[in-house]
Amino acid sequence: MKDELQRVIRTPGAVLMGLGSIIGTGIFVSIAIATQVAGNGIIIAIVIAAVLAAFNGLSSAQLAAAHPVSGGTYEYGYRFLNSWFGFTAGWMFLVAKSASAATAVLGCIGYLYYAFGIETHPWMLPGSGILLLVIMTALVSGGIRRSNTANKWIVMTTLAGLTALVVTAFFVNGMPRQPIIDAVTDTSASSILYASALMFVAYTGYGRIATLGEEVAEPKSTIPKAIILAMVIIVIIYLAVSLTALQVMGAEAFGQTLDGEAAPLMVVAQVLSVPLIGPVVTIAAITAMLGVLLNLILGLSRVMLGMARRKDIPNSIARINPNTQSPAVAVWITGAIIGLLVLSGDVVFTWSFSAFTVLIYYSITNLSALLMPPELRLYPRIIPVMGLFGCLFLAFWIDPQIWGLGLGVIVIGLIWHAAVRRISNQDSV
Repeated sequence: MKDELQRVIRTPGAVLMGLGSIIGTGIFVSIAIATQVAGNGIIIAIVIAAVLAAFNGLSSAQLAAAHPVSGGTYEYGYRFLNSWFGFTAGWMFLVAKSASAATAVLGCIGYLYYAFGIETHPWMLPGSGILLLVIMTALVSGGIRRSNTANKWIVMTTLAGLTALVVTAFFVNGMPRQPIIDAVTDTSASSILYASALMFVAYTGYGRIATLGEEVAEPKSTIPKAIILAMVIIVIIYLAVSLTALQVMGAEAFGQTLDGEAAPLMVVAQVLSVPLIGPVVTIAAITAMLGVLLNLILGLSRVMLGMARRKDIPNSIARINPNTQSPAVAVWITGAIIGLLVLSGDVVFTWSFSAFTVLIYYSITNLSALLMPPELRLYPRIIPVMGLFGCLFLAFWIDPQIWGLGLGVIVIGLIWHAAVRRISNQDSV
């Protein structure tokens, strides 16, 4: 059919799609943000966030296997709950990830300028960001095969850079024993929970595998396998990189790197003072941000596609390009929304706001998994129960101003949904 997508992604590609969505702003920025909050407790926060992300990953996996269409929790909410939960999930995803994508654009441009020692003026970052966004949007609009190939190269380059940093730090400073000792002796429960909420966002790129469910081959086996593999790999990477940063700089100094113009891990590389490691990490940071941007455009456009199919937004957005098999209209509208947000942005605020809205999104994911029919369930019900409790619990450890704003955005979305339903009901009479 002309409005259906092709199933061309297999397990390796799906794992790399997940890693491409996770390894980016999370590892190059959020670890430092969470370290500002929790200090050495960041190690515990990474583990707590990983456990919660694992529950959410398994809930997402069984939902995507049972209902493998584009749209992720937006579609699951509609099928297993009701339109209000479904719409809220889609609305939260669009709000949170559009801001994250804009941050990735600005971060990538900032790293490029830093790498080449270019002094920036106020108009240069947003101007260059729009140009980069147009290029990446055109790439994604060309179809999933081209996007998948580009993502593989981006992820492999980023992983090579991070591996070089960790291995170099090991040979220079030895095993990072002290950060592990400090993690259990120099901590605060409230700050660790706040940092856990911030770090949770750094794991949630695995959801991109589920939102691309309509383009995954053999989804019932591929999606669960890919999500689990991606989660195992990313936990190892986060722990290795965070321990490296704390060993090289210490928690306080590493957290303060956000106050400067460089990316935190670039500062770590500079402190090591080993030839070539700085440029290698710089390239890894740039490719990581490109990977995040590519995968966010993919994920956002597919959720927008699902919302257009249900007429929560104009139905014309659901059109599939017959030549590229891409939802080109949704892709370019996604790019335009991100472009508006590129014009301004604070990475700490954006990340905190994303944390709240993403936790609400995955609360709906777990509730959908909890209420799905027994014959479709792959895992015990305790998994979505723990995921739901964990998401709601951590959401309100974030700064009250942030979650207050997030609740306001939810209300605005529900008002819109109510208006659309009323118009639809009137038209059907």
